[in-house]
Amino acid sequence: MYKSLNFDFKNVRAVVTGGTSGIGNATARALLNAGASVLVTGTSATAQAYGEVIDGFEYRQLDLGDSASIQAFVESVGAVDVLVNNAGRIMPDASFGQAVQVNLNAVYEISAGLWPRLKQSTAPGGAAIVNIASMMSYFGSPHLPGYGAAKAGVVQLTKTLAAGWAKDGIRVNAVAAGSVATAMTAEYANDPHWQQVVSGKTPLGRWARPEEIAAPILFLCSDASSFVTGHTLVVDGGYSIID
Repeated sequence: MYKSLNFDFKNVRAVVTGGTSGIGNATARALLNAGASVLVTGTSATAQAYGEVIDGFEYRQLDLGDSASIQAFVESVGAVDVLVNNAGRIMPDASFGQAVQVNLNAVYEISAGLWPRLKQSTAPGGAAIVNIASMMSYFGSPHLPGYGAAKAGVVQLTKTLAAGWAKDGIRVNAVAAGSVATAMTAEYANDPHWQQVVSGKTPLGRWARPEEIAAPILFLCSDASSFVTGHTLVVDGGYSIID
C-alpha cells in the first residue's frame, strides 16, 4: 500500500461504503492516512467482526438491499464532505432486480440521502462523490446481466447527478475499475483460467491491487480535481483499449 499519496484531507469527513475490504478498505486507509476522519460501512452488526481491519474508522452497519437500512444509515451520518459509493456485490444467484437494487439503486439512495449534508461542505474544491463503476459498465455481461446493467447505470447516474448538483458545490465522478484481486473477486482471481484470460488481454499483464484503484479515487475526492465532474475515470491497466 502507498505510504503517502500526497493529498491533504485534514478536517475532511469521508464516508466509504463497503470500507471493510478490497477497494473500499484501501480507499478508507488512504483517506485516513491523508488526514481525513473516515466512516466505513459493512454488513455485520458490529465493527468487531472486522477486527483490526477497520481500526481507526467509525463504523455503521448497512444493507444495500434494504431501503429502510439505507434510510437509517443516512440519518445517522453527521457532516460529510466526501462520499465514496464503493459497496456492491457480484450476485450470480440474485434476481435482476436484486442486483440492480444493490449495485445501482443504493448508490442513488445513499447519495440523495446525504445530499443535504454534502451541499453544506466547506472542503477545498467542494464536496465530492466518487462512484465505483466497472468494465462491465462498457462490455456485455452474459453471466451477470443485473450487475452489468447496474454498473452501466452507475456511469449515467454519475453524469446526471453531476449536472444536477454542480450548483450545490458537489462534484460527482466515478472510477471504472478493471479486474482487481479482492475477496469479492477471489473465485476468478485465483482461478488459473480466468487469471490468464484477464492478464492476457491487459497490456500491463496483471490484475490490479486495491490500492491502485484507491489512488485515483483520492484524486477525484481532492481539490486537485476541482474542475472535474461527471467523468468516469477508467483504471484498468489498458484492458479496454484492446479489441
